[in-house]
Amino acid sequence: MQQCLSDIPAGTLHGSFGFFSSCDASVGTEELAHMEMIATIVHQLTRDLSMEEIENSGLGPYYIDHTVGIWPQAAGGIPLNACEFQSKGDPITDLFEDLAAEQKARSTYDNILRVVKNMPEIADPIRFLRAREIVHFQRFGEALRAVQEELDAKNFYAFNPVFDEPCMATCDCPDKEKMS
Repeated sequence: MQQCLSDIPAGTLHGSFGFFSSCDASVGTEELAHMEMIATIVHQLTRDLSMEEIENSGLGPYYIDHTVGIWPQAAGGIPLNACEFQSKGDPITDLFEDLAAEQKARSTYDNILRVVKNMPEIADPIRFLRAREIVHFQRFGEALRAVQEELDAKNFYAFNPVFDEPCMATCDCPDKEKMS
């Protein structure tokens, strides 16, 4: 239960808000729905806890700050903050960030499934959410490939062609003519 309560933001929150700012509002909307599902599971698990159960489960410090309200934080107790959301405005950078967020969420769901494997009322929706993260990862991978195909392969790490001009630096390398 502590694992479920603690790991809401790992990937899912980044995804929900980060995708709104990067490239795909429909994925962001779905990620918010994932967060709602996790929050509902956590609420169902914690709503009838006794003080003894709260203390024995390690939720005492959490309870002091939030009672049994849903307050997203990392498993280490670090609360959600704006550092969870990343957007650079560069399509390749943002797509890699999106890919990473999907993998973070998937691995968090894997960890939750290890803890709740004998609790189908929790494991089944978590399996569903995990499957959606895999689909999102695949879609973002396809988007990354499409973006890379459109960019000049010689230059896409050297500059952002949307904003910058190519670097005209000189060097003593054999492919000097290819760089200009």
